[in-house]
Amino acid sequence: MHVAPTWDPQQYLRHAGHRTRPFRDLLTRIPELPAAGRPARIADLGCGPGNVTVLLADRWPDAHITGLDSSPHMLEQAASYAGPTPGGGLIDFGPADATDWAPTERYDLIVSNAALQWVVNHPDSFGRWIDALTPGGTFAFQVPGNFTSPSHALLGELCDAPEWRARLGDHGRRYVHILEPVGYLELLTDLGCTSDVWETTYVQMLQGEDPVLDWVKGTALRPVLTALADDLPARDEFLSQYRDLLRKAYPPGRHGTAFPFRRIFAVARKP
Repeated sequence: MHVAPTWDPQQYLRHAGHRTRPFRDLLTRIPELPAAGRPARIADLGCGPGNVTVLLADRWPDAHITGLDSSPHMLEQAASYAGPTPGGGLIDFGPADATDWAPTERYDLIVSNAALQWVVNHPDSFGRWIDALTPGGTFAFQVPGNFTSPSHALLGELCDAPEWRARLGDHGRRYVHILEPVGYLELLTDLGCTSDVWETTYVQMLQGEDPVLDWVKGTALRPVLTALADDLPARDEFLSQYRDLLRKAYPPGRHGTAFPFRRIFAVARKP
């Protein structure tokens, strides 16, 4: 039986600058919200440690913003951002799993940052999320699009190696559930939205020893680390083998280790 990965907010935040940039770029493309004469109502689905949720209050100072996440560890970290905002709004947080989240109120904006790739069949939920928007409201998200890159391909191949297959199975590929940009555009247009879908590849210059391994420890490697949590020698051996593969795929240069990272963005506005 599959066990959800255990998240480590501190490991995730070690690369907060790079991880925040796509969300900032997404925010610039979200149109004005339809909350004329009242504070906007916003949901951040898969809010993680809350460091991007608070950015929503910079754009909509008086909004009531609710961050939702399935990880108790992430919500515990996010709690430090909860409370009144300087612009007269409010940030709060609560548990919710994007796999089956069904909104119980109307929102002017539902946004998700680097979370939906973990959700099987997440496009099937778009209809009910858009139904929960106020007229003129927006559904916006970004997901990683680098699952065929060496970092992820090598992880999947290692998990499938004879030494690890019985123990790890498809842990290295289990959460790859994204569409290509055209697929998202067609789906959101079918749902009646005016949609803007695009992709960007960020070439990130990572610093430190084995920085690509350090990066994936916060995200793609979480299912493997969770599966091996009760066997530290096996975990260390897996990390050693994966580290050696990454060193060959991403050799350091004069200024650090270049790590291309593709992202897919979508902004869909309800009529």
